[in-house]
Amino acid sequence: MTTLPAFLFTHACAVLVDLVQTRGSTPREAGTFMLVAKTAIWGTIGGGQFEYMAIDNARALLAGGGQQTMDIPLGPEIGQCCGGRTLLAFTRVTPDDTAALTARLQREEHDWPAVALFGAGHVGLALTHALSPLPFTVTVFETRAEALDDLPETTARRLTAMPEAEVSSIANGGSAIILTHDHALDFLIAEKALARPDLAYVGMIGSMTKRATFSKWLKRQREETAIDDVTDMLSRLVLPVGGAAVKDKRPAVIAAMVAAELLTVYATRTVGKAQSKAPA
Repeated sequence: MTTLPAFLFTHACAVLVDLVQTRGSTPREAGTFMLVAKTAIWGTIGGGQFEYMAIDNARALLAGGGQQTMDIPLGPEIGQCCGGRTLLAFTRVTPDDTAALTARLQREEHDWPAVALFGAGHVGLALTHALSPLPFTVTVFETRAEALDDLPETTARRLTAMPEAEVSSIANGGSAIILTHDHALDFLIAEKALARPDLAYVGMIGSMTKRATFSKWLKRQREETAIDDVTDMLSRLVLPVGGAAVKDKRPAVIAAMVAAELLTVYATRTVGKAQSKAPA
């Protein structure tokens, strides 16, 4: 996906479409925005007929007409059945707005979970592309410089001789996904990640045989640690990543399944937090 600054640089004349108010069931929440240029768009306010109406109005504004606001009911009259109502605001983007819009997007992304991806081989590369449009802040750690060349523009990258030392840099509540070209390195990274109970997800590519081998190795490494602690560490390890529901080892398929696991993990945590804050 093109970054917002790159879109505005390429399309100097654009309209900001802001979803300023919602009532009832709507495809996206208030605060969502998109940009509309004469021949391109950036982002989405939820799709469907009401987005087509918004795009048409934005382009009418670019041509000298159009409306500044649109109050759109999402019902049978426009061919949608959400049942809610949306209020849209339209503003022509000026050069001064670029920094403000970028800062606005950064504030939204600040709360996205951090995903540390160790290894950018076939599966790692597929996974970075699968995660790129999703609400995650992704950083790839690699020991091979050439492996970092084809990552998506929005993915941060770190060349490091000791990836296991980078586990401590993962933000609280983040995730570690281990996909390196070296099983011994995988084990070192996994040990460091599993020692952090604050991480929401620790996954490693491999098989059940690899899981058994890692379990034996971890118990030897932690022979002075209480067996219950090691058992707890192993219980939090997702290996193999992607689950066993789909018997397909193609990188793109594994990447899709891992992305689904991450979305499920964080959706569950969000629901749990909301329930814990609810009044008794």
